[in-house]
Amino acid sequence: MSAPTPISPDALDEPSAETETNAATAPPAAPVLKGQALIEAFEREQLKPPGTLPDIFVGDTVKVGVKISEGGKERVQPYEGVVIAKRHSGLHETITVRRIFQGIGVERVFMLHSPQTASVKVGRRGKVRRAKLFYLRKRVGKATRVKQRFDRDV
Repeated sequence: MSAPTPISPDALDEPSAETETNAATAPPAAPVLKGQALIEAFEREQLKPPGTLPDIFVGDTVKVGVKISEGGKERVQPYEGVVIAKRHSGLHETITVRRIFQGIGVERVFMLHSPQTASVKVGRRGKVRRAKLFYLRKRVGKATRVKQRFDRDV
């Protein structure tokens, strides 16, 4: 018994003899993308159109509309809080939003280009001098407030 010969990944994208005979009658197909080009093309399709997301900065108070499906119904639930961190870029861009709910600090991470994130609205701009506001986790009450910034439009 001989071991089966391994098939190279390049051989999978080459047309077979059967495909070449049908190619004369079939309309020309789109070029076959491979590897990184395929991933980049897919990610470009998934991005939300430019202009739908506002400029978001750390320290801003934002209201994020989150799609929630309960049973057969779908609704949008708002989640309002302060952006304490921004990470990544492109399709993987996320923001961490912190709010106080019934005296307990709650943080949620939102992927901005996710279909679950219905909308993002900036309520007010915050004046901060840090890229990450994790120090707000240790603060209680009025000490968690962030000064308002007036030089950027809302």
